[in-house]
Amino acid sequence: MSTTNIMIVGVGGQGSLLASKLLGNLLVSEGYDVKVSEVHGMSQRGGSVVTYVRFGDKVYSPLVEEGEADFILSFEKLEAARWAPCLKKGGTIIVNTQEIDPMPVITGAAEYPSGILEELKSKGVDIDAVDALSIAQKAGSAKAVNIVLLARFAKHFTIPVESWETAIANTVAPKFVEMNRKAFELGYNA
Repeated sequence: MSTTNIMIVGVGGQGSLLASKLLGNLLVSEGYDVKVSEVHGMSQRGGSVVTYVRFGDKVYSPLVEEGEADFILSFEKLEAARWAPCLKKGGTIIVNTQEIDPMPVITGAAEYPSGILEELKSKGVDIDAVDALSIAQKAGSAKAVNIVLLARFAKHFTIPVESWETAIANTVAPKFVEMNRKAFELGYNA
């Protein structure tokens, strides 16, 4: 099996690091060689966060270079645009339609760009857009956006739903397992 390259991108505080940990745990349990690398950036101040997850029979490096990502899971639209050059031809961006204003927008120095997803689509990028925030809120917490996106991502693989549910149970705090299972179910069926 060739190596599959995944980037999980978002803004600090959205749960992208937990998502990468959960995905890594799942893939290891399925027998893959897995490498995960986290780049925090200004995550504690709402800045961009990126995590690389690579898996296959044998993986030698955790980093995904420009034009190599099979999938990008983007927790926010502007982050999808920021990291789109890393997507390989034929790759897919799974994106939460949520907009989180970066500091220049908050301070009034810039405006949040409109038509981000439409522009990416016009360049031939395969976009799988989902309102993960609304689905997460239906599950019980806006913080479950990460699980909703992973559920949407799960539809691109043949890994059984039960394996994903086990990974959730083994990764998240016990008091949040049921809420995250519900978020996964709602996201998977959206």
